[in-house]
Amino acid sequence: MATVDRGEGQDDPESDDEVYEVVDLTEYARRHQWWSRVFGNNSGPIAEKYSVATQLMMGGVTGWCAGYLFQRVGKIAATAVGGGFLLLQIANHSGYVKVDWKKVEKDVNKAKKHLKKKANKAAPEINTFIEEATDFIKRNIVLSSGFVGGFFLGLAS
Repeated sequence: MATVDRGEGQDDPESDDEVYEVVDLTEYARRHQWWSRVFGNNSGPIAEKYSVATQLMMGGVTGWCAGYLFQRVGKIAATAVGGGFLLLQIANHSGYVKVDWKKVEKDVNKAKKHLKKKANKAAPEINTFIEEATDFIKRNIVLSSGFVGGFFLGLAS
């Protein structure tokens, strides 16, 4: 800031003197990412912080990555479960393994009852999570729609 000697009694901060501001370039670079230079930058909440193009791009890219991984992991999981079941049936048919289906049915029913009890206790936490997720989606509708579109593209590729 420039200072000028004005004499006695003239230290008025709102005078016509010029005020200079020091700009820290590292802080400026941290606040202004590359996509801000490409797509523009707004200020405010996250929904208003980035332009519509930036929000769609970020949502689409993350959605595509999530969809692609979901597709790959889903195929691996389905192959593992299906292959394990097929091997179990072959082993049972060949006589290597004897499966007590009555006991399996009893254990499955017991597990279902246990899960129902746990699900009833967890309902308030799940409802809170759903409300928070719905609120996030409403506040960031452009980003969310880009994510959904990218997710479906990732599943298709």
